[in-house]
Amino acid sequence: MTLLSSPLFQSLNPAELRDLQEIAQEQAYRTHQEIIRAGEPGDGVYFVKTGVVEISAGHGNARVFSLLGPTEIFGEMAIIENRPRSATAKAVEPTVVYFLPRKQILDLLERSPSLKQALLQQISQRLRAFNQVHVRELVQSEHLAMIGRLVQGIVHDLRGPLNLINLSADALALDERQGESRVKTQNRIRKQVVRINDLVSDILIFTQGPAVADPPPEVNFASFVRELAVDLEEEVSMRSCRWEISTPPPHAWVCMDPRRLSRVFFNLVTNATDMMPEGGRIILGFEEDAGEIITSLADTGPGIAPQIADTLFQPFSTHGKTRGTGLGLAICKKIIEEHGGRIWVKTSTKHGSTFCFALPISKSRQESDPVVTGQGSSKMNKP
Repeated sequence: MTLLSSPLFQSLNPAELRDLQEIAQEQAYRTHQEIIRAGEPGDGVYFVKTGVVEISAGHGNARVFSLLGPTEIFGEMAIIENRPRSATAKAVEPTVVYFLPRKQILDLLERSPSLKQALLQQISQRLRAFNQVHVRELVQSEHLAMIGRLVQGIVHDLRGPLNLINLSADALALDERQGESRVKTQNRIRKQVVRINDLVSDILIFTQGPAVADPPPEVNFASFVRELAVDLEEEVSMRSCRWEISTPPPHAWVCMDPRRLSRVFFNLVTNATDMMPEGGRIILGFEEDAGEIITSLADTGPGIAPQIADTLFQPFSTHGKTRGTGLGLAICKKIIEEHGGRIWVKTSTKHGSTFCFALPISKSRQESDPVVTGQGSSKMNKP
């Protein structure tokens, strides 16, 4: 293998090629022997005649960047910058290289514009290849971190219903009565099992993307909230928080999937209680306006900085919590938008945060079911 075999030197004229051959110093290395070491002066460039050279960097467990074979060069950064080596080169097998001293190769570059251009192209290609490897590693690392955050978030979301199941099962074992109390506890367990199944299903639906489904049925919103409030109040009280309803839900009809919309309420309540580990208040309110039902859920936590509000509904975005992935809010956004609605947050760093979502009204109809509203109660007065 000769120097002329390298594409880098093929543009040289006979006189320039003779000058190159005169300055080239042939060197032989045994297996695993270092050719250059990171930190040493960059005194020249190397051309692989035979064998394989490993380029690596780092202390301890060195990271291998590339393997170079015949006709390839390394150490070329020493030509354009007079700085210590940034990588180590080692012979993988018995290897012979040509060493081209820095001063002599610089002199040759001054006399050969074509060699200068070829060298710049070589360096550009090497840097581009390195960047591609680096980007792939970053993407892989981020994917692994994302999977880890997702798993943590799933475990976190599962912990609530599992705790309720555990407490209810203990109460069921101790309850010797066979009447209404026992049935109520059994129903509570069943609801939490369904909730766990819904949670897992929603994550699967989120990762699979939108699916074509039948239009959801028309549901009375006030009746839906009245039934859901019983479970939400249990969730809040378990987390040492108080539950208030400032305004009752309107008796309007909405096309919705109650199971999936329940997920929105639970996600927002869970996020609010996570921000108030020492306790606090959650205030739920409703408003009917311009053909929409607007639901607001406010908390008395530390609030959310306005500058991060735009990222809250992105997958795997979290703020102010050591657990969770932010997937909960992303699922909320997906569910609300699939119902033809919108969701947003009112930010504050002093008075907690308020999450709001609006759902289009299908038709309005008054019902005769009495609903009572009050602090700490799941019953609401008729509007």
